Amino acid sequence: MKLFDVYPLFDVNIVRGKGCKVWDDKGQEYLDMYGGHAVISIGHSHPHYIKKVTEQLNKIGFYSNSVVNTLQRELAERLGKISGYDDYQLFLVNSGAEANENALKLASFRNPNYMRVLACEKAFHGRTSLAVEVSHNSKIRATLNDNHHVRFLPMNDIEPWIRELSRGGICAVILECIQGVGGVQMATPEFAQKLAYACKRYRVPLIADEIQCGYGRSGKFFAHQWLDIKPDIITVAKGIANGFPMSAVLISPDFAPEYGQLGTTFGGNHLACAAALATLDVIEEEGLIENARVVGDYLMEGIKNIGSSHIKEVRGRGLMIGIELDMPHKFVRKPLIKHEHCFTGAAGENILRLLPPLCLTKAEADDFIERLIRVQPEED
Repeated sequence: MKLFDVYPLFDVNIVRGKGCKVWDDKGQEYLDMYGGHAVISIGHSHPHYIKKVTEQLNKIGFYSNSVVNTLQRELAERLGKISGYDDYQLFLVNSGAEANENALKLASFRNPNYMRVLACEKAFHGRTSLAVEVSHNSKIRATLNDNHHVRFLPMNDIEPWIRELSRGGICAVILECIQGVGGVQMATPEFAQKLAYACKRYRVPLIADEIQCGYGRSGKFFAHQWLDIKPDIITVAKGIANGFPMSAVLISPDFAPEYGQLGTTFGGNHLACAAALATLDVIEEEGLIENARVVGDYLMEGIKNIGSSHIKEVRGRGLMIGIELDMPHKFVRKPLIKHEHCFTGAAGENILRLLPPLCLTKAEADDFIERLIRVQPEED
């Protein structure tokens, strides 16, 4: 059997990681400025994380959600406290797409007669049924998923949103406050606050997709906290368990749960909770949210000061940064990996996307800037 060939791969076999560095099977070291799609939040192979996950695996890795799991309760308490949402409810699942599926489903339960959803142009919310329908990319949406439930509207232009909400029939609004795949586009406070107010006025649940921009990456626990709004539902994944598959839905107390309404086999299992708790330990003990803000500001300023004519704009918050180029990003990204041994991400046609572990140091930020300066753009 062969792998189903859906990923264009760089010819690099990563076998080991430590902090913000990874190594391939030939022993070559790489600076990791992408963290595996923002998943590695506390750094590769953190000793506390390894210790806690190993301890849990030596006890029990999995049992079903038909029994009490005190680790889930501990995680809910810890997450509520650090995020400022201790009055919300927690539902644990396995991936970002699954978190958004359940968020949209929950909103639909709230408004069972309404079939429409509002989402942003350039949005990406996942690849499964509902999640892909609210993602603004027809290439990844199968005919079966294209049910015409969604209207895509421009970010930071509030008037079309208010018009659609006033028409009625909207069961949910979903928003990335900092778009990832969309190119690190940022919602403004004015837009976000007016949208949140309109959602309240028309009794439409507002879902904040914090899967990539959340969990401390922006320099606050949630990116929407820069905008002074309080969504009804918040989805998280990526950095929640530092590489262990896990995600969550934070749900307003206005939603009353019912038995059987939502469910999952693997979500919130013992091993996943141990990984998530260890991740929170390190985030808190090492001050990684503040580090993301300080080092992120430092890194963005350093990139701007390069003064390259090829860099059109640098934008983002914390350690979620987009570098807009005047050329296709592959002309820079490929030689960065091949010659400078540095991983970055990309968005659109011409944006380098940086999502390093939240433990990135200023010295490592300087190291990246030096590699970026040295790189010579290469066409295919």
